[in-house]
Amino acid sequence: MNKKIIFNLIAKIFSSLICTGLLLFVSAGTIHYTNGWIFILLLFIPMILTAIFLLLKKPALLEKRLNSKEIEPEQKRIVIYSSLIFICGFAMAGLDFRFKITNLPIIFTIFSSIIFISAYVMFIEVIRENEFISRTVEIQENQKVIDTGLYGIIRHPMYTASIILFLATPIILGSLGSFLIFLIYPLIISRRIKNEEKVLEQNLPDYIEYTQRVKYRIIPFIW
Repeated sequence: MNKKIIFNLIAKIFSSLICTGLLLFVSAGTIHYTNGWIFILLLFIPMILTAIFLLLKKPALLEKRLNSKEIEPEQKRIVIYSSLIFICGFAMAGLDFRFKITNLPIIFTIFSSIIFISAYVMFIEVIRENEFISRTVEIQENQKVIDTGLYGIIRHPMYTASIILFLATPIILGSLGSFLIFLIYPLIISRRIKNEEKVLEQNLPDYIEYTQRVKYRIIPFIW
């Protein structure tokens, strides 16, 4: 087992955990932020389990996802915008808790948690179906069009899963203010998809024909 991959994996998870915790609990002014702890458990337990699965079953894919960086200028900007949404949304959730701006009933947290886990399951299924899945917009060696499973319904199921995850997050955290910030994310993703599809149409054989068969990008019958 590649020790470098394991080290990078642990470093990525640990740094993500620290950053998320700081954004939530510093802005909340306390560690007694129950919704924050619920979210951290919902996020990092599946993340760790998924990482272990990839490490054991698809180490090459895991290494690629850990080390990949955007090359396309437009995609680099989109990554920056997404990071800003993440930072502002989490900080807003903590401030919302500190100043008691929003008081959502517990049923909202329960329902959004179920949606969050369901989206994570969808995320894992996408990884299982598509060995070419990447964190960056690129064409890989011997890459081919995947048109079965979720890819037979929508062209970008990974982005569908990520949008659901993002929109469920502020409700789990109990913050309507944060939800308004995270609503920007689908708009950012739509820009990413349009840019990505230009790259795929130009460089991936049979992709144009695939778009004619599977007409919807992320939401069946809508877009």
